[in-house]
Amino acid sequence: MRALLLTTLLAISSVACAQDNPVVVMDTSKGSITIELFADKAPITVENFLRYTDSSFFDGLIFHRVINGFMVQGGGFDPDLVQKSPYDAIKNEAKADVPNNRGTLAMARTNVVDSATAQFFINLVDNDFLNHTNETSRGFGYAVFGKVIEGMDVVDAIAMVATGTKNGYSDVPTEAITINSVMRKE
Repeated sequence: MRALLLTTLLAISSVACAQDNPVVVMDTSKGSITIELFADKAPITVENFLRYTDSSFFDGLIFHRVINGFMVQGGGFDPDLVQKSPYDAIKNEAKADVPNNRGTLAMARTNVVDSATAQFFINLVDNDFLNHTNETSRGFGYAVFGKVIEGMDVVDAIAMVATGTKNGYSDVPTEAITINSVMRKE
């Protein structure tokens, strides 16, 4: 009886934590995407993303890198591929138990583990090779900090656009896919 009560309380507690996670709505030129942010699993990353959200940093930027069957990436460039100046880089919170599965959002970064700033990507498939496996630069992985809870069809539509090379960047949509706004859902 005591074990059952403890199990029930733990289950209720984990549901309550998930309910406390913030939700944002990303309005794009292809439609709206609703995203639950994992404040319970990646608090530094979520705080960082919300700082950009609350300052309207993402508004008017584009999905500048689209690779169908892999991911769509945005949060850094305007339609002319001019990079917007971000805040300082954050600590990488990649964890093995928070995998880069279809529909999850993760922070883009360079080969430096703690180099993520504003750019993020949405996984189109389970990308196991992006998961945290060890403490090396290659094995550290990419920090997952949220998941699409509505609008994955919009993400899939973004993935289907034609891409090419522009200003020296590859996999750039030939038609700009704009992030009109990102706002907290009340």
